[in-house]
Amino acid sequence: MRTWLITGASRGFGALIAKQALLSGDAVIATARNPADIAARLGEHPNLLAVRLDVTRESEALEAVAAGLKHFGRIDVLVNNAGYGLLGAVEETSAAEAERLFATNVFGLLNVTRAVLPQMRRQRSGHVINISSIGGYQAYLGWGVYGATKFAVEGISEALSQELAPLGIHSTVVEPGFFRTDFLDEQSLVKTALELPDYEETVGAMRRFAQGANHAQPGNPAKLAEAIMALVDAANPPQRLPLGSDTVARIEAKHLLVNAELAQWKDLALSTDFVA
Repeated sequence: MRTWLITGASRGFGALIAKQALLSGDAVIATARNPADIAARLGEHPNLLAVRLDVTRESEALEAVAAGLKHFGRIDVLVNNAGYGLLGAVEETSAAEAERLFATNVFGLLNVTRAVLPQMRRQRSGHVINISSIGGYQAYLGWGVYGATKFAVEGISEALSQELAPLGIHSTVVEPGFFRTDFLDEQSLVKTALELPDYEETVGAMRRFAQGANHAQPGNPAKLAEAIMALVDAANPPQRLPLGSDTVARIEAKHLLVNAELAQWKDLALSTDFVA
């Protein structure tokens, strides 16, 4: 029986992954700002421990890990899922809005990861799964600052993969596309307070798209939860796992663009070395 610690487990991907882990016979330390929301969503289960955790508070991360270890004795899988979106142009995003977003999506992830890794290092085993986004691999207009937080998650995850491999610990960054969750609802998505007229044709169009796409996204969240189980069961899990046909298409398109630009500018790029 594996023990999972899942952040943001009261709804969305977190709740679905927790439910799937419990169905498989594993134990779950499910965390949320309000543990009562976890009980309302997942019910009572002997292998479920609901714990309060605001990921922006490092002390609460340490307390949640300590409570989980006291109850189950170990942590085998960490799913850093807590986070939210911010929709608005880069220029429209205030310093306060950007700081709040990074506090949850990046620094919160680091708080929880630092709290869990000492136990995984003692075990010489474990799997850190960081939920990113296709927006962390390919930037979108209107999602620049949100995407920046996910680009940060990508970099952290890649470095973790290299640092933890000799210790028997895996790190995978998961890149979902648009899945039919509550991500575009007001409880998961914040819009910038400032909306500038000059961005009406670009970011304004994205705002209208987001409103119309809510609960009509192509990705099936239940299948994502099943994919996470397959990931954890893999003997040699990947460093990154893209999920969704839209994600695969975006990654392939970006690779074509990057390769084309590299070929066009390669001579200039190579010209900057010292000449032997």
